[in-house]
Amino acid sequence: MPIKIPYHLPAREILEEENIFIMDEGRAAQQDIRPLNILILNLMPEKEKTERQLLRLLGNTPLQVNITFLKTATYESKNTSSYHLDEFYQTFDQVKEKKYDGMIITGAPIELLEFESVDYWSELTEILRWTDKNVTSTLHICWGAQAALYYHYGIRKYELPKKCSGVYMHRVLDEKAKLLRGFDDVFKAPHSRNTDISIEELIKNNNLKLLASSDEAGPLIISSTDGRRIMITGHLEYEVTTLAEEYVRDKAKGISIEMPEYYFPEDDPVRTPVNSWRSHAHLFFSNWLNYYVYQETPYDWD
Repeated sequence: MPIKIPYHLPAREILEEENIFIMDEGRAAQQDIRPLNILILNLMPEKEKTERQLLRLLGNTPLQVNITFLKTATYESKNTSSYHLDEFYQTFDQVKEKKYDGMIITGAPIELLEFESVDYWSELTEILRWTDKNVTSTLHICWGAQAALYYHYGIRKYELPKKCSGVYMHRVLDEKAKLLRGFDDVFKAPHSRNTDISIEELIKNNNLKLLASSDEAGPLIISSTDGRRIMITGHLEYEVTTLAEEYVRDKAKGISIEMPEYYFPEDDPVRTPVNSWRSHAHLFFSNWLNYYVYQETPYDWD
């Protein structure tokens, strides 16, 4: 089934070329079903890329999904035009009286900052608190996952000796978890971050379940015991070229950074990487929408 997005959203043309099922508002109004309403707080600087990555995965399920994009009011993006933000995004004040079946909070390239030093931290904590009563299940990605673990559970992040960048092997730790239904025992996922969280703190917290982890990249998928909060420290949503683009960008800035691990064929940055995580990315988002959102959300929030 399709995702419903604004007709003029730039990502639409690319997704249609990939045969992602997209529906406009006129056709959606004729569907005699209750669609899922998903709110996406996009904190990434290149917002149009992130829109495309997430919409591609949300559009590959049997469910009709209505998307609302959310921006921060206390910080203005420097990498996305004000026209795009005004046209396709809302602020928290515009949505806080509504209920949502699911929400996604993305990462942000600010992980070396203390949480309280982030310009929009106060606004984000208000949103995190609001999700408890207004969202059935919230998916937090990368820095968004670290922020949720810190705010809700007091688990701090720590700086790594070097950036964790690459495509790493992970092992499923809970075969009965619905979120990982259909997963292979081991699977690959991209990471791109300078900080990590303690696996020991996760394990000893009775309100959390560690579902998948890597010997090299650490914890990947974490769930609250009730499934209402999902935290993923990596980037299953990444496109095949995303890590390469980040590597080139950082090198151009003069940042001392190592090549992403297990990513370029034979560690040759001239060669085109191979996407080895796509199927599990689609399965992960499909499982989240089905088991943690659709199966749990009330038909009528009122």
